[in-house]
Amino acid sequence: IRCPVKECDEEISHGKYGQHLSGHKEMKEGELYSYINKGGRPRQHLLSLTRRAQKHRLRELKRQVKAFAEKEEGGDIKAVCMTLFLLALRAKNEHKQADELEAIMQGRGSGLHPAVCLAIRINTFLSCSQYHKMYRTVKAVTGRQIFQPLHALRTAEKALLPGYHPFEWKPPLKNVSTITEVGIIDGLSGLPLSIDDYPVDTIAKRFRYDAALVCAL
Repeated sequence: IRCPVKECDEEISHGKYGQHLSGHKEMKEGELYSYINKGGRPRQHLLSLTRRAQKHRLRELKRQVKAFAEKEEGGDIKAVCMTLFLLALRAKNEHKQADELEAIMQGRGSGLHPAVCLAIRINTFLSCSQYHKMYRTVKAVTGRQIFQPLHALRTAEKALLPGYHPFEWKPPLKNVSTITEVGIIDGLSGLPLSIDDYPVDTIAKRFRYDAALVCAL
């Protein structure tokens, strides 16, 4: 009798037919339940394992990926795994996550540059504590550090202050001092005491005119 199982097509004598078929059946069941570990402890999900256990479980796969990467991609294992992961995400229609991941990998994560945060803080007239509240809230809600912490803003601001970059005019200007240690410039000189119902000194405290001036220079 010819065996009806696909990819077998073997001819078996009538007496051994049942035995042959049950062999196929056992193989099929073995494939279905290959991960069931009889009598052992239940197999935990890969993501719930410790790093060490994950490494142990995936060691064979890692070896294969390494071999592939060395043969095809100049040994760049990271690129191969990354691409695999992105393709797996997109196959499950998780395009947003895949896009974010690609952005992070290309170094343009969701975080804003400290100087941009500084500009936002200045142009929206936020005090440091107001900005800090916003920074904290956004970080807590989104789980991502989109705005940078105040110390990063201060570092960025230092680079904008007069005196950070020594400079000289060539040729030297008449009646202009050559000193570059300027310090903070009084942004209030010659301003009326309130602008659009904002008391001027609050504006002066929140807005670093020196930074703006250096940017303009």
